[in-house]
Amino acid sequence: MNMNSHIELPADLNSVGLFTPRQAAFIETLRDLRPQLHRYCARMTGSVLDGEDVMQEAVFEAYRKLDVYDESRALMPWLMRIAHNRCIDFLRRRKVRQDAEAIAADPGVVAPVETSGREVDRAVERLIIHLPPKERACVLLKDVFDYSLEDIAVLVDSTVGGVKAALGRGRAKLESLPVAPPAGAVVNAETLELLNLYIDRFNRRDWDGVRALTSADARLRVTDCFAGRLADSPYFVEYGRPIIPWRMALGAVDGETVIIILRDDTAQAIPFSVIRLEVSGGCVVGITDYIKCAWVLEPAASVTVGTA
Repeated sequence: MNMNSHIELPADLNSVGLFTPRQAAFIETLRDLRPQLHRYCARMTGSVLDGEDVMQEAVFEAYRKLDVYDESRALMPWLMRIAHNRCIDFLRRRKVRQDAEAIAADPGVVAPVETSGREVDRAVERLIIHLPPKERACVLLKDVFDYSLEDIAVLVDSTVGGVKAALGRGRAKLESLPVAPPAGAVVNAETLELLNLYIDRFNRRDWDGVRALTSADARLRVTDCFAGRLADSPYFVEYGRPIIPWRMALGAVDGETVIIILRDDTAQAIPFSVIRLEVSGGCVVGITDYIKCAWVLEPAASVTVGTA
C-alpha cells in the first residue's frame, strides 16, 4: 500500500546519493526564499509534503541550470517559474488538471468584477486546491504573494487579460466553497501495525530492527542531504547522534497519516518535523524525511499526534 501521494522523482535526483558541497552551498543560499516557494508549491499541490517534494525538484533543476542563469535577472521570479512548472507537471501526473478543468467548464459559475487588493486568509487559501491550475496559480500569486499582473502573466505563460479573467473566475469560485477540514486516506490495520512497530524500534534506536522492516532496495530521501538507496546512506548514524532529545509518534498532517518527530526536551512535546513512509507488500519501500526543512509544518491546516 502506498500511504501517500508520493511523486515519482527524476532518475538524476532519486539517485544522487549524498549531496555535494557545491549543491549544499547552493541550497543554503536559498534558505530565506524557500518558505515562500514551499507555501506556493504546497497550495498548488494541495499538500505541504507534496509541496516540499515538488520544491526539492525545482531547487535541483535550478542547480542544474546555474551555468545558464542570467545573473542580471531577479532570483526569486526565476525560481518561482521553475517551481510553477514543476507544480503543473505534478498536477498532470495526478490527473488533477483534467478534473479541475471539468469543474471550470461549469456554466453555473459567473465571474465577478475584479476588486483590487483582495486578500485570501489562511482558511480560504487552503481551498485553492479546488480551482483549476491556472486560476489556482493566479489567485495565489496575486492575492497571497502580491505579484503584479504583468509578472503573473509571464510566470503562467498568459496575458494580462487572461490573468484578470482567471482571477475573476477563481475568486468567484472561492466565495462559494465551504471551509472543511482536510480528509485523509484510510490506512489499513496491517499498515498501522507496521508503522507503530517502526516507531517503537526507532525510538529504542534499534537500527537492525528498523532495517528488518524495510525492503532490500528501499529508497531514502532526506531533504537537502541525501537521495538514493537506504542501504547506501548514513541515515541511522545521523539519528544515533545525541543532538537534541527527540522521539517519534504516529500522527497526521492535513489528514495524511505520517510519523511525527517531536522535540522531547520541553514541558510539552513539540512537533518539529515529519517522515513519510511508503509501504508495499508488508514492508517499507520508501522513506522521505523532512527533518532539515523547518518550514514544512507551518502552512499545514492541522498537525495531530497520536492519530490511529
